[in-house]
Amino acid sequence: MEFCDECGSMMKTEGDEWVCGNEECGFSKPRDAQSEQAMVTTQGQEESEVVDVSDAENKGLPTTESHCPKCDNDEAYWYMQQIRSADESETRFFICTECEHKWREDDH
Repeated sequence: MEFCDECGSMMKTEGDEWVCGNEECGFSKPRDAQSEQAMVTTQGQEESEVVDVSDAENKGLPTTESHCPKCDNDEAYWYMQQIRSADESETRFFICTECEHKWREDDH
């Protein structure tokens, strides 16, 4: 992948040239077969196996004492995730260790 030396936009190939993808810029430069050969592409790469661990008893998450609103169990897996703007606190998510009901707890 090449980026424009003038504006930083991604460039595309047109024949023997790299042409800036930003039509207002208009920058182009000749292609270099030797440097292109060193570029990494996704073509020809081996596919990796996706392993589903959703049914694993231990989801790799820590557990805590928390009341499940669905089955009244008192233990849940938990994790935190930023789902709002960066200046607000993270949201805590819980997954019941018994029924796998998922709920969240927000700071207000």
